[in-house]
Amino acid sequence: MKCLSANALAALPDAVARPRYDRAALQPGIVHLGIGAFMRAHLAVATEAAIDADGDPRWGIVGVSLRHGDTRDALAPQDGLYTLALRDADEAGRARQRLQVIGCVLQVRVAPEDPAAVLAAIAASATRIVSLSVTEKGYAHDPATRALNFGHPDIVHDLAHPDAPRSAAGFIVRGLARRRAAGLAPLTLLSLDNLPSNGHTLQGLVLAFAERVDPALARWIADGCTFPNSMVDRIVPRTTADDRRQVDAQLSLRDAWPVIAEPFFDWAVEDRFAAGRPAWDRGGARFVAEAAPWETLKLRMVNGTHSAIAYLGATAGWHTVDVAIGQAALHAFIEALMRDEIEPTLPALPGLDSAAYRTSLLARFANPALAHRTQQIAMDGSQKLPQRLLGTVRDRLAKQQPIARLGLAIASWLHYLRGRDERGEPYPIDDPLADDLVALARRAEALPDPRARTEMLTRYAPVFGDLAGAPALVAAVAPALESLRAQGVQATLETYR
Repeated sequence: MKCLSANALAALPDAVARPRYDRAALQPGIVHLGIGAFMRAHLAVATEAAIDADGDPRWGIVGVSLRHGDTRDALAPQDGLYTLALRDADEAGRARQRLQVIGCVLQVRVAPEDPAAVLAAIAASATRIVSLSVTEKGYAHDPATRALNFGHPDIVHDLAHPDAPRSAAGFIVRGLARRRAAGLAPLTLLSLDNLPSNGHTLQGLVLAFAERVDPALARWIADGCTFPNSMVDRIVPRTTADDRRQVDAQLSLRDAWPVIAEPFFDWAVEDRFAAGRPAWDRGGARFVAEAAPWETLKLRMVNGTHSAIAYLGATAGWHTVDVAIGQAALHAFIEALMRDEIEPTLPALPGLDSAAYRTSLLARFANPALAHRTQQIAMDGSQKLPQRLLGTVRDRLAKQQPIARLGLAIASWLHYLRGRDERGEPYPIDDPLADDLVALARRAEALPDPRARTEMLTRYAPVFGDLAGAPALVAAVAPALESLRAQGVQATLETYR
């Protein structure tokens, strides 16, 4: 089977969408750090739609892999092309997919192999936006305080090695220093990660690093660069070998690394761009004055419940989200968690029908065509829980409101840290703080008293911050954790419906 490539576009089946613009005319206007599946199913898709709609060639994308060369190795022989497969089910419940070949990624750089090329791309005169989707752990910050962790190995390295950074903050600051030295204009730094006030968070981290490098550079960045907040929403499972086979069969070509996504797409982004932007609204984005309310909605309703499903599901042996949410007790728990404990904390959003949003979200989780693995979502819990669940806990405790279901959601993560499911099957704890967390879970497991176990676990300040050991938190988590430990997920859910 021939490979997907620019020369093969004309041979694609008629049902497969493809670039309608002149790819040869594209210029690299966006440098994206962290060119993983999410970016290729979200930012690149919106950029593709913008270029298709208005023909503006200035927004080609230079992707950057900060760790490994696998994405470059897959896409380079394909001239940067790849396939987006949108999957859902028809009225009869049968899985279906629609394919689109995306063409706006011009090249992929691998940072560890050639950091100079990444710095040059950020400093290039044509670059107007540097965007990021590096996951929560990619910010080298303290998730509880959102401050840059100057003790992080990558940050320590980057301060000492200006020409060979490793971290996102290091590349951004060193690249901006080169722009300033060359007399070029500032640009926009755009986070697409699930962080509260992600633009403000990124700005704080970048300025903190820049202040250590050169206070004058920090002032230049603060005065000229913009850091819009944004909310992104699309479920993008990890691509499997079976996914590749299905896509190849429909393409009649071989695609080394397609991406799989749900049809749903949302993006609320503040319209603050220092050097222009693509017409992303042609691809479904909404330009807003303030993204914070939409971020809160997404982090708490989508990400918070997704994490709860992941930890309960992985521990129970429900390997995909659709299978997990298909369990009546878990479905009822997640619906009640949203309705009774999360929704009352949400800011006012004009036009939002909370009940309809909740119903649509449950339907998205139930999409059988995605097969989104609970273990994938369970990764990096120490980085995710502070914004996905603990912010909601703080708001409810401040009003002296109950947090019983939130307590079970948090307990499900703590229970998950034991590293084995209810059948005794082991699984790895994939988390940047895994060593500390696993050791903590073992020490707590040895304590005979349930409340003492919970107190020990919730006193872990890197995650719980000012909530560490809070009596109200312990009171909500302890009975849930003991029930999971003694009775298992199914029986515990029956008592929390």
